[in-house]
Amino acid sequence: MSRRILVVDDEQGVRAALTQLLEFEGYEVRAAASAADGIAEYRRWRPQLVFLDVKMAGMDGLEALRRLRELDPAAVVVMISGHATIQTAVEATQLGAYDILEKPLDTDRILVTLRNALSHLALHEENTRLRETIESRYEIVGRSAAVRGVIDKIDRVAATPARVLITGENGTGKELVARAIHRQSSRAAKPFVEVNCAAIPSELIESELFGHMKGSFTGAVADRAGKFEQADGGTLFLDEVGDMSLAAQAKVLRVLQDGVVTRIGGARPVSVDVRVLAATNKNLEAEIAAGRFRDDLFYRLNVVPIHVPALRERREDVPLLVAHFTAVLTEREGVPPRGFDAEAVQRMAEREWPGNVRELRNTIERLLILAAGSRIGAADVERLAAPAGAAPGGADLGAILQSRTFEEFKHAAERAYLLAKLTAYDWNVSETARALEMPRSNLYKKLERYGLSRDTAD
Repeated sequence: MSRRILVVDDEQGVRAALTQLLEFEGYEVRAAASAADGIAEYRRWRPQLVFLDVKMAGMDGLEALRRLRELDPAAVVVMISGHATIQTAVEATQLGAYDILEKPLDTDRILVTLRNALSHLALHEENTRLRETIESRYEIVGRSAAVRGVIDKIDRVAATPARVLITGENGTGKELVARAIHRQSSRAAKPFVEVNCAAIPSELIESELFGHMKGSFTGAVADRAGKFEQADGGTLFLDEVGDMSLAAQAKVLRVLQDGVVTRIGGARPVSVDVRVLAATNKNLEAEIAAGRFRDDLFYRLNVVPIHVPALRERREDVPLLVAHFTAVLTEREGVPPRGFDAEAVQRMAEREWPGNVRELRNTIERLLILAAGSRIGAADVERLAAPAGAAPGGADLGAILQSRTFEEFKHAAERAYLLAKLTAYDWNVSETARALEMPRSNLYKKLERYGLSRDTAD
């Protein structure tokens, strides 16, 4: 589709010459002989670029530029003038003009400016599309009372500087809540920095959070800013904060109290302005009682608690989630489009979903890829999703209980348990091992013993 260009100039010769040149280059062009007519045409036609004369009878080009920018702050306007001065150029730039060209117009200069302006516009449009894609990817989907309660809390707390502790099972969407709070806050234009505390080894978490200086430890080959510095002015999201070491907890508490960080190996404290949001799937009160989490840090983080419900607590949202994930997967990730029969959606709503929304999304993707036919039916759900009466991870609980010996039962149960946990953590072995409080090497040995891989879950 060709770009639309509007030419506004009170000289008929200039309008005709520009129109002829631009149409020859393949653009769709309209012309107006006055600023008032140009503004009216802009309202009707919404061109992608405007060539606007500075000196015209009646309303001049600078006043027209001001009104165009009020009408559309994203308007791309190139000014043209027969007697441009530095003052005119400065004023036009301050009003938002993309460039200013002098008469007599040079064909090469016009085309270079036009190409650059439209490239700038294309980049702006692509950024807008990316933002829309990201927004939809992190959209909270649901109309149940449980979800409405979460959204209401987000709306109330987002505009405040309060810290928020987000709790809920794995896969419920705690990160979506954190991103929604950031997006609706006064810090929305600043960075949103996420740290998965469960996925970072304990010996590296402090470097990750607070940064380090070159030579402060083996492997520190350059100065590096930590996540607190990277999030300065914005939001730091501490995901799975319950898995953070006690030493790191103490340092985080100090940052929350004083608003300064000191890099490992550094001597100069750095002031940071960061809003901290935290999330966990653990019961932190129980972790405090067991001596694994600091109560003073808990009280600092838990200013406003938000609990994200499990999918089994909001089954009425499953049809909406099925429609949402189907649209996302087919429109943005290239999965062949497919519809779901009402009975198939009903079967999915009846399931337990131990992996919550994350598991539901993965199942929908599997169905869209593997199901035969133009629509997905109840039989496809029964065949390709984990059986409704299955143990977590897809194992048949009845088969486990039918084990001939206690040793067979232990192996079958352990295999099912590990498969469920790996599925819940999206097959991140390091994160799963940390959650199970098991050395990663031991987990790899068990994966090999039981023949477990991501394909096992499909």
